[in-house]
Amino acid sequence: MRLPVDDEIYNVNSVWLGPPNRTLPFRARYVAYAVGAVVFVLLQMMERRLGIGLGFFSLAYSLLATVGLTRLILSVVNPDRPLAAVLGAFVHEVSAPRDDLRETTHTVRPARVRAVPTRPSRAQRRADRKSKRRSGLRKVKGTLSRGTR
Repeated sequence: MRLPVDDEIYNVNSVWLGPPNRTLPFRARYVAYAVGAVVFVLLQMMERRLGIGLGFFSLAYSLLATVGLTRLILSVVNPDRPLAAVLGAFVHEVSAPRDDLRETTHTVRPARVRAVPTRPSRAQRRADRKSKRRSGLRKVKGTLSRGTR
């Protein structure tokens, strides 16, 4: 079940419909005009850096790209999530520290590696103890002595 919004401010959009008695054929929020202008200027700067001249088709394609990018950017902007919060979250996501996924390789020189004898396993230690007992060694008051029972 969907409940209607009880806050009346969400029912009113800050939209400029055009000059009096001449409405525009589209509805756009005020923030869309500002975002669109910034996107258009950035696209024009990028085109000039790439060496694309100022012509009819380059201007038309950049206008279409501006409309698309503006709609994409403003699809996440609403009264609960303003443009400044979206841009701040984007900056934090881009500049957040990341784990280093590069693999590091190390060279080991055999002359510098010390050979350490391996530690005997538990079974080997038990076998060594049993063989010592069988050989006639027994413990008498903290000392080892060879003797008979």
